[in-house]
Amino acid sequence: MDKLPKIDRQREHQANERTFLAWLRTSIALISFGIAIARFGIFLRQLNVAITQQETQINRLTNSENLGLALVISGIFTIVLAAWRYNKVFWQIERGDYKPNRLIVLVMTVVVILLGLFCIPLLLWRNKVPYRFSVPIQPQSRNLQFLTPKPNIKKGIINHKYQQIFVFLNQL
Repeated sequence: MDKLPKIDRQREHQANERTFLAWLRTSIALISFGIAIARFGIFLRQLNVAITQQETQINRLTNSENLGLALVISGIFTIVLAAWRYNKVFWQIERGDYKPNRLIVLVMTVVVILLGLFCIPLLLWRNKVPYRFSVPIQPQSRNLQFLTPKPNIKKGIINHKYQQIFVFLNQL
């Protein structure tokens, strides 16, 4: 005989499904942010090479690709953990012996703290880029023609719009 009336069991299953969907959204967000961070880091490095014509030095441990990969792996781990937890709670509800478990909360807290600690060197370490760049005299492609400075007649100075944007992005 069931310990809970049918309507209460149905509500508990629906709450379990909502919790699973919240974990699913979290994992999708982690994976998406991981891809975005990794790709944006590659973009900034390529932009730096296009503007300065110099290869930048990359820290092998603390770089955006590693952070992005860690976020993607955390997202995959989160969805696996959520599916396991959903199934475990489902059968506990069916048997009528649900027992809350705080281990999953502790594990995810530790994972997020570790990812946050991994971000600190990325935020503090800045590649020191000179404010004046050597602009190539002869662009290698048509796209680089847009990166060459154009004189600003009104002010009488050269407008380094793209270079200032790049410097600003590196200082973030």
